[in-house]
Amino acid sequence: MKFKKTGAEKSTITRNVNNLTDKTGNIFKAVSILANRSKQINEKMKEELLSKLEEFALDQEQLDEVFENQEQIAVSKFYESLPKPWAIAMQELLNDEIYISKIDESEENIVE
Repeated sequence: MKFKKTGAEKSTITRNVNNLTDKTGNIFKAVSILANRSKQINEKMKEELLSKLEEFALDQEQLDEVFENQEQIAVSKFYESLPKPWAIAMQELLNDEIYISKIDESEENIVE
């Protein structure tokens, strides 16, 4: 996923609550959806970052040497400059890029 090209804000901005309720019909549902999507985005970002940082993993012999790896610093700064997962989730919700499945609440699961 291209986190940089999502169009999400990098800092906190004021949002109109009505825009969120228009998408879901309920502010609590919107917050729940945003929380779940933020977790998903955060996990993807973390996996991607860890896979890139594995390239710089040191073995025991190299741990004794202290050195500065410019490539590792550049990767870390790149991920620090990305929009936060909640901002990406908010942008996706406002752009109708999130698929929201509805669960039928009238059906009860009965274990026999």
